[in-house]
Amino acid sequence: MRRDGLWRNPKFVNLWAAATVSTYGSLVTCTALPFAAILLLDASPSAISLLRVAELLPGFVFGLVAGAWVDRLRRRPIMIATDLGRALLIVTIPLAAFLGLLGLGQLYAIAALVSVLSVFFDVAYQSYLPSLVKNEELVEANSKLSAAMSVAEASAFSSAGWLIQILTAPIAMMVDAVTFVASAGLVARIPDPEAGAETHASETAPSIVSDVAEGLRAIWNDPILRGMVFAGLAQNCSFGLIGTVFLLYVNQEIGFDPGILGMIFAVGGVSSFLGAMIAGRLSQFGVGSVMVASLLLASLGDAFVPLATAANIVGVIFLVAQQLVADSALTVYDINQVSLRQAIAPAHVLGRVNASVRVTEFGAVLLGTVVAGYIGETFGLRQTLWLGVALSFAGAMILLFSPVRDVQRIPETVSG
Repeated sequence: MRRDGLWRNPKFVNLWAAATVSTYGSLVTCTALPFAAILLLDASPSAISLLRVAELLPGFVFGLVAGAWVDRLRRRPIMIATDLGRALLIVTIPLAAFLGLLGLGQLYAIAALVSVLSVFFDVAYQSYLPSLVKNEELVEANSKLSAAMSVAEASAFSSAGWLIQILTAPIAMMVDAVTFVASAGLVARIPDPEAGAETHASETAPSIVSDVAEGLRAIWNDPILRGMVFAGLAQNCSFGLIGTVFLLYVNQEIGFDPGILGMIFAVGGVSSFLGAMIAGRLSQFGVGSVMVASLLLASLGDAFVPLATAANIVGVIFLVAQQLVADSALTVYDINQVSLRQAIAPAHVLGRVNASVRVTEFGAVLLGTVVAGYIGETFGLRQTLWLGVALSFAGAMILLFSPVRDVQRIPETVSG
């Protein structure tokens, strides 16, 4: 393979490799953790809802603080430390299962602690990338990262279902612990462009509260950032609703086995890869228009899930259609919105802007998750899925009537 463009940038290549292996392991655990609760501990819809709350609430609470510290400190050491911390936490789950001590309480606690570390890692990662590539390379960089993560998604979901079915969910999570260690090693190899740079953590530095407020003002005062955040609120609330009841619906109500579901989910990885491959080309038709169209397609794709009513060929077709349409559309949207945010947010508050966006995402998913637990048990799982589809469509409408719609291209100038 001819090495050109960003493939000749060793700093980017190491970050790309670290993100790929970490994503693979994380998605194995993303599948294994709720299955551990469902299959080993006979978890109810409200218990799964609580597990998702445990994953989301700490990120919502600590997200803004994470952004302030990421802007004060060097980002690479944060990424390494959080990778190693997550590995240590995850490995306690198979250990407890082997000793016969695994319970919902431990799953809640591990999910919460991993969530805190993941917030710091993700904010540092998104804020670190612009220091490794030029602004005009951001769409290419995010496309390559997204494509790699899509391959990881396809391989993770196709293998996770069978790992869970054959080896049990806790043992499948050992894979995640190993990949976090590998990710930390790859990040450590990156020649750090921040080495020797001054940080804001000093006695004369503004307070954390002042730093957080500055990041929030940067979003509120920019109509494009503000439009993306409001659209994200609806989209992520939809994700919370659908994500909470999805496995219960397709496994318990419809009757699909984990192995088959893993193969279906792998289709989403393939479609996400295709979305990543075409995201850069599509952005030439207008970044804002592409983002609006992508969210509309995502809401259409999500509608296929409640249309599946049995574990038969028709059900398989609907679930595969959801993976093909929704996953590819959301990948195109995410690449463009992350690249646009990284390019237009002032560089000195980028960590706080990224963190603020993540906090709104966590809050919206958290709200959807809590509501899903109630609606799922009171009105039914399918009704919960349809509400999620409606909110996904609302997110696309918000974006359509915001200034984001008129954005034609990613700015090439360096953020101020």
